[in-house]
Amino acid sequence: MALARAWSVALVGVEGHVVEVEADLAQGLPGLTVIGLPDASLAEARDRIKAAIVNSGEHWPSRRITLALSPASMPKRGSSFDLALAAGVLAADGAVPRDALAGRVLVGELGLDGRVRGVPGVLPAVLAGLRAGFERFVVPVANLREARLVPGVSVIGVVSLRSLVGVLREGLAGDEPDSPVAVCAPAALPDLIDVAGQADGRTALEVAAAGGHHLFMLGPPGAGKTMLAERLPGLLPELSVEEALEVTAIHSVAGLLPSAGPLITRPPFQDPHHTASVAAIVGGGSGIARPGAACLAHRGVLFLDEAPEFAPGVLDGLRQPLEKGWASIARAGGTAVYPARFSLVMAANPCPCAQAQDGCTCPPDRRRRYLSRLSGPLLDRVDLRVTVPRVTRAEMLADDGRGEPSAVVAARVAQARLVAAERYDGTTWRTNNDVPPTELRRRWPAGRAATKQADQALDAGQITARGYGRVLRVAWTLADLQGLTVPGRDQVGLALGYRTGLAARSLAA
Repeated sequence: MALARAWSVALVGVEGHVVEVEADLAQGLPGLTVIGLPDASLAEARDRIKAAIVNSGEHWPSRRITLALSPASMPKRGSSFDLALAAGVLAADGAVPRDALAGRVLVGELGLDGRVRGVPGVLPAVLAGLRAGFERFVVPVANLREARLVPGVSVIGVVSLRSLVGVLREGLAGDEPDSPVAVCAPAALPDLIDVAGQADGRTALEVAAAGGHHLFMLGPPGAGKTMLAERLPGLLPELSVEEALEVTAIHSVAGLLPSAGPLITRPPFQDPHHTASVAAIVGGGSGIARPGAACLAHRGVLFLDEAPEFAPGVLDGLRQPLEKGWASIARAGGTAVYPARFSLVMAANPCPCAQAQDGCTCPPDRRRRYLSRLSGPLLDRVDLRVTVPRVTRAEMLADDGRGEPSAVVAARVAQARLVAAERYDGTTWRTNNDVPPTELRRRWPAGRAATKQADQALDAGQITARGYGRVLRVAWTLADLQGLTVPGRDQVGLALGYRTGLAARSLAA
């Protein structure tokens, strides 16, 4: 029986599914058929693998060849199946031992000359194979460092189909990169010490970092809104191993991993331009949707500068990620789900002319129309709203215009996050912003005396039920930063002020 099996991985979003590749050689008119819902690039693999096998000095069987990819009901896309398809044909023809493919997953694209090219999504493919019980993998040398980020697996790199034949036929060790890539020291992050004044903005930034909260800053141009936002990643702790693999997998699918040091250990920072589309921010594209900026900011920061200039549909498209922590994008070819748990930071000018307060000539109704581009449902999901005023000359001269350095603030943030992690030990929650408000009220009640102001604001219609829960989340973060075991009236009052303070009044004006 001229039948052989190989294995590869199909990606849907960041979720991988092991695919069994069956190669059958039968009598009949010579030809090659690929079945199992292949897309156009996968259907074209028949020409790539034939040319690669012949140009690698191997025999191409003049028989009717059928390549079946199972499960047949799941769409398969991309060129990453080329290695498995070619290996299946060679094994069915007896050019390589069939048992050499057992328990081994192959991922990679073939060139017509037999070279093996790198492909996106190798890290989630290896993770999916490991979950399915596979521990041996063959990947392009270009993806070797990425694949070896996964512990507990044996990964071999190949530069060509000829190298793969040597691995399968003779048990060779495969290929390694020609020279080690010099890993440069990470670039220094912007420091809060460079921000003059802005005590309220700095405090709000610290609270956002400690609890994973969302932040909206309103102020004139040049006040320091962008400087504050760019310094938020420097206040966040480094990613854990689990988080780093999660974030790296998303960037791998997007094809954005650097060749040197592919593991992402720092919280990512995404600041898309205000002309970006929904597909660029949330995710999209033909076939299976690719991750957008919101997904690439997972475990990090998504900064929308000049937020009212973004299209309303783009801003409202962020509602699901803000509420759920993931983005579900449905297309004709299937639905992709990407993790998208990030801290949203929005900045806006008080009016479209962006002039200093004394020089602004915008009428009140024009200001209202400008800021009303930020919908109520979106702002209701933002925990902290602060006004960032112009920096005065006295603030610039005080202490040479230097504020508290990021390292000092980051230490307080790390301690507050540690306290929260101990409180939520045994759950899936890491920060206060992760906890559902119902669970927060039921399992960690703050007391009626502490929440009296928030209760009155809810009864008066000043905040929504969602807003009430977010006030409690911020209150717990303030308590963690101040070393308290439970938030009191002061913490709840300050959290309520962040929600109904100057920025909120400006929006309602």
